[in-house]
Amino acid sequence: MISDLIYKYLSNEATEQEVQRLFEWIEASEENKKYFINAKKTWALASLSKTTTSDAAPVIKIQRKRNFISCFKYAAVFLVFAGLAKLAFDFNEKTKLSKEIVLELGNGQSEYFVENNETQLLNANGDLVAKKFPNQIIYFGKVNDDKIVYNTLKVPYGKRFKLTLSDGTIVNINSGSTLRYPEQFGIKGKRTVYLTGEAFFEVAKDKEHPFIVNANQVDIKVLGTKFNVSAYPENPTVNSTLVEGSIQMFETKNESNAIILKPDQMATWHNNSKTITTKVIDTGFYTAWIQGELAFKDTPFSTIAKIIQRTYDVEIINENSDLARQNFTGTIKISESSVENILELLKRDTPFNYSINKNTIRITNLP
Repeated sequence: MISDLIYKYLSNEATEQEVQRLFEWIEASEENKKYFINAKKTWALASLSKTTTSDAAPVIKIQRKRNFISCFKYAAVFLVFAGLAKLAFDFNEKTKLSKEIVLELGNGQSEYFVENNETQLLNANGDLVAKKFPNQIIYFGKVNDDKIVYNTLKVPYGKRFKLTLSDGTIVNINSGSTLRYPEQFGIKGKRTVYLTGEAFFEVAKDKEHPFIVNANQVDIKVLGTKFNVSAYPENPTVNSTLVEGSIQMFETKNESNAIILKPDQMATWHNNSKTITTKVIDTGFYTAWIQGELAFKDTPFSTIAKIIQRTYDVEIINENSDLARQNFTGTIKISESSVENILELLKRDTPFNYSINKNTIRITNLP
């Protein structure tokens, strides 16, 4: 019932999914919004009556999730007269959280990577399964196959993250990507993870347990190797670039539609035609992001714009037709370059004007 969900939210007991569901219900109609405000007033007054013995003004403490250090305090009396202001704060806070790396645990809880200290992750039994650092997680251990729990790691635009799975496989996850993976791999089954976006895998060798990356409509199967997978949802293709070892790419629903890659080859899955093509490439251009670089080789500006958007967390609106037709080659050090630096560099080849409003960049023709 919605009243139970509101109570859990006001008592700071709602999960992130329940908060999202409540927000959607509130925005569905003005009637729902009024119902929520009235319920909040009642709850605030009840909280006030319970603290009348205290000399200090009663305070409501808001903290979205464990390990998320962002507490704001509001007097309960103020909440009675400012329910809408509190609601606006929650929406702003959600937007702020979306800019952080989020680990969604199998039990529905969420961890936010906004602290600088080391913490530990425990499973449902209280056993230590991983150590969490500001920029990476290291897992260890195995469980029985019927006890496998999947976690989901979400890396927003402007961030990158390193993950060591419990089998020793190292995964570098690029901006704007999501990886769903077992908290601990099973003893007998396959090692399967699910990728949306881009990641570089250094797979720990284990012939008894094949490692499989599911990306969109294809699977990439390996025993032990190094390879990159790019499967952003806005692209009609999935690219897998092999650096070392051997991998097989095949259609998830039709394993006979497959191809085996050799080092320095890239396999491309085409969503529309359901076909896989290969070509010989310089893997350095497709794995440079791991070293903090953007590398382009005869790359269309439309592709470069998407990469810049993910890397620097900006929106690019291009209204310059000449620029849209240009291809570029070069390498950019992410930590040493700003979006303005990159735009100024591109202007030397194809002159254009641009304006920046907050995180939106609009590119126009010269007057």
